[in-house]
Order: sequence, then C-alpha cells, then structure tokens
Amino acid sequence: MSINVLFSRFEDLNILVIGDLMLDTYLWGKVERVSPEAPIPIVNVNRKENRPGGAGNVLMNIVSLGAKPLICSVIGSDIEGEELLEILKKNKIHTEGIICDKYRKTTVKQRIIASHQQMLRIDSEDDHELEKEINVQFLASVRRYLSKAHAVIFQDYDKGVLNKKNISAIIKMAKQKKIPVLVDPKKRNFSHYKGATLLKPNLKELKEGMKVEVDSESDTALRKISQRLLNLMSLDSVLLTLAEKGIFYLDKNESFRISAKVRSVSDVSGAGDTVISVMALCMGAGATPKVAVELANLAAGLVCEKIGAVPVNKEELLKTVMGNKEQ
Repeated sequence: MSINVLFSRFEDLNILVIGDLMLDTYLWGKVERVSPEAPIPIVNVNRKENRPGGAGNVLMNIVSLGAKPLICSVIGSDIEGEELLEILKKNKIHTEGIICDKYRKTTVKQRIIASHQQMLRIDSEDDHELEKEINVQFLASVRRYLSKAHAVIFQDYDKGVLNKKNISAIIKMAKQKKIPVLVDPKKRNFSHYKGATLLKPNLKELKEGMKVEVDSESDTALRKISQRLLNLMSLDSVLLTLAEKGIFYLDKNESFRISAKVRSVSDVSGAGDTVISVMALCMGAGATPKVAVELANLAAGLVCEKIGAVPVNKEELLKTVMGNKEQ
C-alpha cells in the first residue's frame, strides 16, 4: 500500500477516544524584571490560548489527520468544561458522548510561557472515581459509539474517568465486535488493560507500572520486558516510546526499534498523543506494524518542534514521509 493510499484511507475511519479530557491553557508573555516580593521572574502576559488537552489532544490529532473522532468522557459542569466543549464544537468534534458531572471539576493545566520556555504549570483537577450513576451513563455512551468505531483509544491520565471495572467492560465489548483497542496507560490502571490490542507506555510509565528498571539502550532488554508485559497482560502488541531514543515495538511475530529523527526539540508534551493517534489510524487503515511505527515516529518528531501540545499536520507529515523516501 502506498503512503498516499494509506493517508486517503484515514478519511473513512471513525476512531473512538475514551478517557480523560482536559483544558490546556497557555499564558504567553515576556520577562523583563524580577519581583521585589520574592526572587522570582515577573511574566507580563500578552496572549492567552485555550486548547483541548489529554484525550482532547488525541481528538485534535485525529481531526488533523483527516479521520472522524468520537469521544466518551466525563468533565465538570463548570465554566472550564463549557469552554472545552465550545472549542471541540468549533473543531467539528461531536460532544454528545461527553457527560458533565456537577460533582467534578474539569481538569485544567495552565502553563506560563516566556521566551519560548515553560516557566510554571498550575493544575486544577479531581481524580476520584466516577460515581455509580455517572459510570452507568458513561458505559452506556461507550456502548452506543462502539458500533460506529474502527478503533478504540484509551487515553488514561489517572484523573478518575477510567477504572478497573469500566476498562474491563469496554475491552470485552470491543473484542466482541473485533475492534482494535489501543491504550495510552498511566500508573493507576496500568495492569487493568488485559486483552488490549496494543499498549503504549513510555519508559517512565513502564518502570512505574511494572516496578522494574530497564536499559533503554539495549534492544535485548527492551525485547525481554516487552515480551514479559505482552504475556502478563495477554496483549497483541507493545509499543514503548523512548523519547530521543526512538520507539520499540513488539508483537507475537516481530520486534524492532525505530530511531528518533534528530530535530530541534521545543516541547515533548503531546508527542505520545500523536503516536497513539497515528497508530490507531494506521491499524484501522490496514498498514503493517513497521509502516505504522515509522509514521508515528515521524509525526511525534514534528510535534516536538512546536511549543505545547499541538496536533500533527497531515500535509506536513506527508511531505516529511515523502522527503525521507527520497533520501
């Protein structure tokens, strides 16, 4: 399959994203003096920007790559939640699968940036599990959207939307419909994603989730721990993101590492969201694992050149892929 054909197939795909939605707020400014009240810089803010964060950044990546995202999540019934819903609607993302809970606050990550450097992040969030009634509504929403999905992405940030019981129930439903399930895990629910099609931890998450130390320079060590994880959790495949050391992939038939492309890195936030978005689209479109991982690696490199969590640009990615083929 050619790259152009693969990219064109993205347009026919519906990708269901399940997990923690957030509002990312960026305050951009300049530092020209130090505070007389404490030895800290004063940032004179000249611009504010709100973006969908967490699972929202995955939605934006899917839209940017030409596919249709579906979303099931729970946010707060508050001003921040209203702002998040409005941004998603402006980007033509349907929000009917998002439940607003008056007993939760919408997760907000506020970043203060000056001279292209992030100086401070302020988080506001609840991370307790969903109340029983809300969890029932959440699962009903997932059940409704699963029938339309070509792939499912669990976007787990340990903010309480996902828990052991609803994770297990959703994976079971997806497997019955033969829909691939991709997981971006965090520490709390790491071991609860048994039976998933692909688990995509980064090295830190792998160490925390399995309580092990791993030499990221050694393919042998990565292969051993990936195989152990695959067997332990009855997975089809494992994808380890290794920052500047690239990506390591293992399934029941093969394993390989794709080296990261040398780039001018401005910000690594959101790179993992881009990787799992590209992998889901490639799996839904029928690409081989090697092509999918190579494409995800290139896409992650592109978004790392930009400040903040931003989606990959489809045209820019295609141009990069074609440029690499010519070299």
